[in-house]
Amino acid sequence: MSKEGGCFCGNVRIKYSGEPQGKALCHCMDCRKITGSTYSTNLIIPGEGFEVTKGTPKTIAKKADSGNTITSHFCGDCGSTLWRDGASFGPAKVVKVGVMDDVKALEEAKPAIELYAPERVSWVQSTSGAQQLKAMPGSEAVA
Repeated sequence: MSKEGGCFCGNVRIKYSGEPQGKALCHCMDCRKITGSTYSTNLIIPGEGFEVTKGTPKTIAKKADSGNTITSHFCGDCGSTLWRDGASFGPAKVVKVGVMDDVKALEEAKPAIELYAPERVSWVQSTSGAQQLKAMPGSEAVA
């Protein structure tokens, strides 16, 4: 079964099939800036099950808090970030759950881990049962 989503204006559409490899919240400064909020809610999707079905997203690559380069893929018209990728994730895509069409997508994306947990704002509680990490796996300051 494939799941579909898109940006705010609808000019860029994505879909994926298969089960997510992971579900994570991220409290890093990059995720705060690209979401305009306190954190991002993410699904790690196998690359072979992911595709852009409409439009051509713009990209911006930068050195992430982990020290690795990460690329954000976003709509050039409305600015919605749809996914991120980079060497840290191999061929997997880090899909921003809020762009998915299914109203239950966020409910089904309960995170197993929280990245950059020490950076969480004080008025947001940790997710019950989620592993709390200092950084992203693969960076120097993980647990």
